[in-house]
Amino acid sequence: MIRSTKNRIVRALSLTGFRARVLIAVALASVLTTACDVHGVSAPGTLARIAVTPNATMIAGAAQQMVALGYDAEGRVVAVTPTWTVAASGGTVASTGVFTAGTVPGLFTNTVVASVGNISGSASITVLPGALATITVVPTPVTLAVTATQQFTAVGKDISGNIVAFTPTWSVIADGGAITQAGIFTAGNTPGTYTNTVQASSSSLRGYATVVVTTGPLASISVTPNPDTLISNTKQQFVAVGKDAGGNVISIASTWSVVAGGGTIDGGGLFTAGTTLGTFANTVKATSGTMSGTATVVVKLGPLAFITVTPNPAHIVVLASQQMTAVGTDVGGNVIPIAPVWAVVTTANGATITQTGMYTAGTVAGTFTNKIRASALGLAGFATVISTAGPMTAILVSPSPVDLFVGDKQQFTATGRDESGNLFALVPTWSVVNAGGTIASAGLFTAGQDLGTFNNTIQATSGGLSGFATVNVVSPLPPPPSGGGGGGSGPALDILGNAAPNGIMAGTAVTCITGGTINADVSISPGNTITGFGPCVITGVKNLGNAVALAAQGSLTTAYNTLAGMACPPANAIVANLGGTTKPAGVYCTASGIGVTGTLTLNGGGDPNAVFVFQAGTSLVTAGNIVLIGGAQAQNVFWQVGSSATLGTASQWQGNILALTSITLVDNATLKGRALARNGAVTLGTNNVITLP
Repeated sequence: MIRSTKNRIVRALSLTGFRARVLIAVALASVLTTACDVHGVSAPGTLARIAVTPNATMIAGAAQQMVALGYDAEGRVVAVTPTWTVAASGGTVASTGVFTAGTVPGLFTNTVVASVGNISGSASITVLPGALATITVVPTPVTLAVTATQQFTAVGKDISGNIVAFTPTWSVIADGGAITQAGIFTAGNTPGTYTNTVQASSSSLRGYATVVVTTGPLASISVTPNPDTLISNTKQQFVAVGKDAGGNVISIASTWSVVAGGGTIDGGGLFTAGTTLGTFANTVKATSGTMSGTATVVVKLGPLAFITVTPNPAHIVVLASQQMTAVGTDVGGNVIPIAPVWAVVTTANGATITQTGMYTAGTVAGTFTNKIRASALGLAGFATVISTAGPMTAILVSPSPVDLFVGDKQQFTATGRDESGNLFALVPTWSVVNAGGTIASAGLFTAGQDLGTFNNTIQATSGGLSGFATVNVVSPLPPPPSGGGGGGSGPALDILGNAAPNGIMAGTAVTCITGGTINADVSISPGNTITGFGPCVITGVKNLGNAVALAAQGSLTTAYNTLAGMACPPANAIVANLGGTTKPAGVYCTASGIGVTGTLTLNGGGDPNAVFVFQAGTSLVTAGNIVLIGGAQAQNVFWQVGSSATLGTASQWQGNILALTSITLVDNATLKGRALARNGAVTLGTNNVITLP
């Protein structure tokens, strides 16, 4: 374009110069002719017209010397000094006739005027735009969705702002899309602002346009995961992602549905696989407007995850049988066929199980957690067994035999057992069948006046079964001679003073659960709380926080300190459990606790006043019985305990327990003696009996 304009200008200037040279030549020729021809030549006439040259084509801002020639009527040149003016715009003219083109391109006809009086002549001027000075690209900025198109236009102008036609070279310099040489721009796939990215150039000139690329309308929906393999009855969260044509994510609100089976889905895209196995192509569907996306689901069984053993717990009578079942399932609860290996986890009670799952309970009643095991493929399932006692087959009455003086009392207990020896709690009917004394309904026997051995005279009956005990009624030993013998000076009970009438003493409280009997007084000081009476029974007097109880506590403290201060020969140090041993009268001691498991026999050596003192630095814990032989008497047996004492279940205990803190009688424990607690409580379980010796 620049070259074309330049050629036009050159041609215009060349034509103007040519015309000027011709006019000058004509003028000179006329002068010379006039000078040489002295005959017949007349002077110029009156000015008749003015000719202005050239009719010029000019670039805006260029200058052109205009020439005005005057002529008479005969065409002879008349010298003129014209007045120059511009009649039709297009530029300005100086008084010397130099015309300067304006900035507005166009054909300005007869615009340069030379006047002399009322005679004038004119010339036309064509003003052409100047050289290309600026390039402007429009529109800018422009906002386009991804993949959309836009026609850009490049406008060239000269320095005066006149449009200059040119053919631009188009390019993209800051990304955002692509452009053809026709100026058609196609937005790319990446949203963003691309400043001055569209360029139109010509030679060294440049023009720019900015493009803003935005996400386009929803073009696709993808559902993930796809495909997805699920175990029947398990769940999977599906996600729907919307994108425009450029792959840019667009926020959408999807409507979920299942179109080809395989399970169900909620409004949030949570899919639950059904129980029908198979491949369900494009079944999970997410829809937004007119667009949708799908995912395929494969439903299958999972690996073995659980083994469930039933029944659980299994309630079985001892020695009875129960068919057990083991079912394997995957994590979805779907049944997996298995061939279980059966086992009894512990067999100490004789329980067994076959490989068909037939379980036979052992001989011991109780709850056996996770007793039965079914194993398969590295996994195991368990079931708990609650084994209950079988039908009661026998009643055991204790103690038996028992030696009683005339008028002595003895509490008997009855325990039911099945054929495996499991215990039954029962409330029997008591009777005396072979003389020897009388018995109360609660099993408290009073020895009669007749001496002798009364075999199986105590009878306890329940449900057609009976148990028996033998009683030996003997005469009291004569009182000891003055000065005593064996165990000390005077009767050993003298040490207890005001505490002697009490079967129970406590510093805080006395509690009985049920079935307990205290055949003596009960004193509490400084506390006064007593609970459980009834249903439990006290045959003596209750002294609760009164002066009698306070005096008894004073005697108990004195007796406790006296017993604790008795010298203990080194040979009598207790180094092991006393159960299964026989001890003569004396003082026995340990800095720790005394334990009795089994039977401890105390031999009086024929001395009815033989005294036995057991000093425990801490506790007394029993799981056994005391048997007295050789004239030993319970009233002369003392257990001095540095903290607390516990008589275990069914213990048959004898002697006076003096504990610093508390005393507990567990179920069915009996005490022929006293439970005397200085600071703490005395607690009775079920069916406890305390009788003074």
